[in-house]
Amino acid sequence: MKDELKSFYAAVLLSLAVIFMCNHFFADRKPAPQTPVEQQPAATAQAPLKTEPSETPQTAALPVEEVLQSSSRIQLSNGSLKGSIRVAGSRIDNLWLKKYKQTLDANSPDVELFAPAKTNNPYYAEFGWLSSDKNLKLPTADTVWTAKGSTLTPDSPITLEWNNGQGLRFITQISIDQHYMFNINQSVENNTSSPVTIYPYGLIARNRNQAARAGVVHEGMIGVFNDELEEVKYSDLKKGSKNFETTKGWLGFSDRYWFSAFILNSQQPSNITFSQNDDFYQTDFVGSPLTIAAGSIGSTQQMLYAGAKEIKLLDKYTKDLNINKFDLAVDFGWYYFLTKPFFYILDYLYKIIGNMGWAILLFAALLRLAMFPIANKSFENMAKMKKLQPKLRELQEKYADDKRKAQQETLLLYQREKVNPASGCLPMFIQIPVFFSLYKVLNIAIEIRQAPFIGWIKDLSAPDPLTISSWSHLPVPGILDIGIWPIVMGLTMFIQQKMNPAPTNKDQARAFAMMPFIFTFMMGHFAAGLVIYWSFSNLLSILQQRAILYKNRN
Repeated sequence: MKDELKSFYAAVLLSLAVIFMCNHFFADRKPAPQTPVEQQPAATAQAPLKTEPSETPQTAALPVEEVLQSSSRIQLSNGSLKGSIRVAGSRIDNLWLKKYKQTLDANSPDVELFAPAKTNNPYYAEFGWLSSDKNLKLPTADTVWTAKGSTLTPDSPITLEWNNGQGLRFITQISIDQHYMFNINQSVENNTSSPVTIYPYGLIARNRNQAARAGVVHEGMIGVFNDELEEVKYSDLKKGSKNFETTKGWLGFSDRYWFSAFILNSQQPSNITFSQNDDFYQTDFVGSPLTIAAGSIGSTQQMLYAGAKEIKLLDKYTKDLNINKFDLAVDFGWYYFLTKPFFYILDYLYKIIGNMGWAILLFAALLRLAMFPIANKSFENMAKMKKLQPKLRELQEKYADDKRKAQQETLLLYQREKVNPASGCLPMFIQIPVFFSLYKVLNIAIEIRQAPFIGWIKDLSAPDPLTISSWSHLPVPGILDIGIWPIVMGLTMFIQQKMNPAPTNKDQARAFAMMPFIFTFMMGHFAAGLVIYWSFSNLLSILQQRAILYKNRN
């Protein structure tokens, strides 16, 4: 194999690797240098270990309904959530997302977010108080509170009370808005004759999300501390816990479409810990000490978000509740400056058209229109290049034994004809960030999840389901089992390639001819929305290029 062809194959393989790995590597952010944290009292160090051994994954899992029926509960419901709060431990551990279904089936159950301990996939939030005084009785995960109110709604907050028998009265008020935000106000009445020092804490614990996928969207622990976004993968905790210190900020768990987080309002620093116990993971905070004088009341407030990653809603919370960088719960990736605007453009077009698939096609057309001057100049240059193909072949044959002379004569020919062979690459380079940004949008935006197009495309965020094996009933290897739309995309690439001037080097020409086939199988397992976008974009390019070729012939 000639050296030129070897180099080109290496470039092709590298390009494919970049497409799959670019977001994975670019999305990783190195943690900021940590500020030394003062040693807290021994009790505060126990926050990451609040989960009882009986609630670890080793325990045989029980059905959710059985666990729910075994404990006293406060029901909750609003426009987006339904579920319940366990009175013992005042634990929020049963949440269903009313607006989202688990599958495309019309009878599919709602998406389950939080689930109680001892079930198959425990996931819950807990909050309370810690103390360095081992003799001080504090509420635990088993403490049975007295509830005032039977149902939590946006119009009816609930209050939980507990007396420790030592002169302290604990009061927790929980309210909820119409979406996914809980407001938790904890206060303590000190009816003793001496001051008491306690520490507020909150934790979110869960089994590892087994559906987490590497490289596309961050799924794991997440938070903003001191204005810096921190993303910690589950695998990152194999070497030990991660610790941070922050004032304000937020911390929690991020899935592809779902998200939970405590939002800290205190102006005093809090210690944050991301930890692991087998396949059980926990993110928690321990706030600064609160000293309550005798005969007085001390209080603290946090918010808890538990729901879907609705981008516009997160932006609203960021602005209205002054939550710093709350929109970064959505993994916009390295091209944030493009990805987020692209989402808002698609969402606006969707509101006009009423179908996300047609919105993607209109978006492709608008992008082509915006790039029209650059693409036009590039296509005109390629048309001139195609006319020069016979002369270029003559030079290659004439100076077959003198490559240096052949290159010199080729450059002189380009200068005489006022042709720039590199100008055809400009539209491609411009489209690279556009491609990655749209790829990211289709993977992160819940608004595109299960969004239908026409025909057999019922979910634009999933690969084309009408694959070769589905309609031929033949056993087809996974990488070769592609849908109709990837084949259409490959054909448009092939047609577009035939309209461009072929490389004068025969080996390079053969390598270029392989590209449509490589991309067809590579894109066969990408989101159908992205493949449809690329197919339509190629079609628009073909039409534009044919018009320019026709113009130049005349």
